[in-house]
Amino acid sequence: MHFQGKSFLKEIDFTGSELHYLIDFAIHLKQLKKQHIPHPYLAGKNIALLFEKTSTRTRSAFTVAANDLGAHPEFLGKEDIQLGEKESVSDTAKVLGSMFDGIEFRGFDQQVVEQLAADSGVPVWNGLTDSWHPTQMIADFMTLKEQFGTLEGKTLAYVGDGRNNVANSLLVTGAMLGVSIQIGAPLALQPEKWVRELAEGYAEQTGATIFITEEVTEAVKGADALYTDVWISMGESIDVDERVKLLLPYQINADLLQKTGNPDTIVLHCLPAFHDKQTSKGKQLTDQFQVAALEITDEVFQGPKSKVFEQAGNRMHAIKAIMAVTLGNLFIPDTFFEQT
Repeated sequence: MHFQGKSFLKEIDFTGSELHYLIDFAIHLKQLKKQHIPHPYLAGKNIALLFEKTSTRTRSAFTVAANDLGAHPEFLGKEDIQLGEKESVSDTAKVLGSMFDGIEFRGFDQQVVEQLAADSGVPVWNGLTDSWHPTQMIADFMTLKEQFGTLEGKTLAYVGDGRNNVANSLLVTGAMLGVSIQIGAPLALQPEKWVRELAEGYAEQTGATIFITEEVTEAVKGADALYTDVWISMGESIDVDERVKLLLPYQINADLLQKTGNPDTIVLHCLPAFHDKQTSKGKQLTDQFQVAALEITDEVFQGPKSKVFEQAGNRMHAIKAIMAVTLGNLFIPDTFFEQT
């Protein structure tokens, strides 16, 4: 069994062919949902949803996915449990593992989700840590495959903060799937050496190319997808003034989109996005720096090339696929992986 009983804590927990399978299975589950065909692979199961960080998409996606699969999700926020404060992560893991069939964790430290997996005895899924964002990746590359019909030979350009969890995950996942990744970021915000080396190792096997540069126009050349994320990660303590000034040249706007030289380029963003002044934080920052938007302009965000809301919706189908294959005792023939 390729998936049953396994945790998904970071992309490299699975092989490239297994990630391809998850993407295809997510697309299949999306079709089942669209056709109102029930798929209760987790009937009778109970899922713990642990959240140290707030969430819109991840919490909604895990909740709806669990319900669609016939499972019962139980939300446990940072005010609900004593994780790491009055009770150790290990003790919490053992308790939750004795009551729940699977655990989702969204928080800061990768070590916490690793510890939960080590000591709970049930599958654990990483809903986001400071290091990795694996469930997001299945949705992202699922969106790319839906748009182009294949991932083979595709190129994704990421611009902005190249050292965050999303950039790490895109670099490594792209390399594993054979999608070339081009990152445009200031020198101080480029991926760390160990992440680059990890990605390069996979790229050698798949034929993907890894390209990291300070030159934003070089980074976006030929891209099939242009991707960005917020410039200040949740809980990050930095000099906001310095960060925004450093990253303004990496904003996705109509001019940068045109510089891909590819008329079919799509635009992706894992959300939330500061594309206008409709949020208190967005208004504060855009007013402070006298700009209309931060990492992506409203024109592009709302434009015909933008697939950000399809991408957001795909979070649910991707998470459903991950939970189903690791907890649902599904029959997945070995021949599938021999052919991929």
